[in-house]
Amino acid sequence: MSARPLPVSFYRDRDALQAARDLLGHALVTTIDGIRTVGLITETEAYMGTDDRASHAFGGRRTPRNEMMYAAGGVAYVYLCYGIHHLFNVVVHKKDVPHAVLICAIHPIDGKPDMLERRRLKKLTTGGPGTLTQALGIRTHHNGEALTGERIWIEDVGFAVPEDRIITGPRVGVEYAGDDALLPYRLRVAPSHLP
Repeated sequence: MSARPLPVSFYRDRDALQAARDLLGHALVTTIDGIRTVGLITETEAYMGTDDRASHAFGGRRTPRNEMMYAAGGVAYVYLCYGIHHLFNVVVHKKDVPHAVLICAIHPIDGKPDMLERRRLKKLTTGGPGTLTQALGIRTHHNGEALTGERIWIEDVGFAVPEDRIITGPRVGVEYAGDDALLPYRLRVAPSHLP
């Protein structure tokens, strides 16, 4: 499989829901502290900007914490959740249209020993947004990182995910968003379709 980093146009030509679907099966790659790690993206959540009550940008909210959501697509939005978990989001769409895709799970494919060491566990787990960033070495100081750079990027590795292998449902942990919490903005690759 030939790997091709996604061009910046990928991030700017679609909204968060379309990007959340299109990112499934792509490889999230990091080269941090000289260590290369790779995982297939297997679960995402779309956050649809100012009209989405679950979004940090709902109602046009703009703060130092969420400012990166308003950048033109193609950068990382990394924030700290509960003071513990570093959560990695892909900013998409046009400048000042704050759409982002939370990467919720990966399937490790390269650098597993390093991921395991970073996780400090005997068994590697990357099935949550906080565990995958720990495994890949992504931290809040990577907020704003260009996804076309040399530390964090996403590649097309030719792993196609057919529509009937995608499971949709409501996002996790956004009960405060009222009816928006029920929207089918969480997308997962069916486990039987993973390599």
